Amino acid sequence: MTKFIACLRLIAGVLVFVLMTGLAGPTNAQQPNSVNPNASAVKEQQLLDKLNVVKGLGTIPDTKSYVLEHPAGRDWRVFHQVTLKWIGGIAILGMLALLVVFYLWRGTIRIEAGRSGRTIVRFNGFERFVHWLTATTFVVLGITGLNVTFGRSLLLPLMSPEAFSAWSEWAKYAHNYLSFAFTIGVVLMFLMWIGQNFPTKADITWFKMGGGMGKSGGHPPAYKFNGGQKLLYWLIVLGGAAMIISGYMLMFPFYGGLTVDNMQLAEIFHGIVGMLFIALIIAHIYVGTLGMEGAFEAMSQGTVDLNWAKEHHPLWVEEEMAPKGAARTQPAE
Repeated sequence: MTKFIACLRLIAGVLVFVLMTGLAGPTNAQQPNSVNPNASAVKEQQLLDKLNVVKGLGTIPDTKSYVLEHPAGRDWRVFHQVTLKWIGGIAILGMLALLVVFYLWRGTIRIEAGRSGRTIVRFNGFERFVHWLTATTFVVLGITGLNVTFGRSLLLPLMSPEAFSAWSEWAKYAHNYLSFAFTIGVVLMFLMWIGQNFPTKADITWFKMGGGMGKSGGHPPAYKFNGGQKLLYWLIVLGGAAMIISGYMLMFPFYGGLTVDNMQLAEIFHGIVGMLFIALIIAHIYVGTLGMEGAFEAMSQGTVDLNWAKEHHPLWVEEEMAPKGAARTQPAE
């Protein structure tokens, strides 16, 4: 009888143990959802699952400094060190390759009728000042910005660490302070030319004819700005605004409730738009210099040859040469 009772006690004990183990399992599995970050001992993975960060305690007002580990920063680091380099390389080198191929196929687009010896004013002094203010500051911003992404891999092997450090420091100052001049240039450009950059029916014809860039000849009609130039204008204005806003978010961190996550997204956006912007401006520089005879004179001297103007912007020439007092405004279409 005694042995029988002992067996019952053993069986009961085993059942109680199994029952308690089964009840404790779900509790342990749900522990990360009820983790106490202030407990004397807590696992790192529990904090990451619950809070997405590993965060300590502190007494200073800047609570952001309490974050010890932020896993999202690893994704940002991979983007900055790997992904952005691929985007920049494909965009910039790809654009250069396309322009080389196009030049070998088309060559410089010449003035078909030859130079007339007569000129017409295309841009006044203020317009050229705004253009060169925006252009020169963008070139500096582009070079110094590329240094952030490609400097270590391309420049550091070619110079001493001290020289690269000094260059990078001055590049940072130039990038930050010249951004204000670039902002002024983009705003002035927007206000100065917006009235002449709304689309018209002539722009549709211009795009259908490929802008007259092919070998078949023939120049589509255009006012002061053709369809391609209007597209470039809006890309510069909108792209410039995107670069300015995201850039100032990085220059003035944590203002207006910005968080680390917001700034990481701003840096990603700034980097991608910047690479595409540089590729776009490379194409613009090509067309305005090597790609088209007589185009550079518009911004270097303010005047262009009359035959060049008649071939590329005939509707604008008609407006400019209309008798004084006649209507010279671009018709609404």
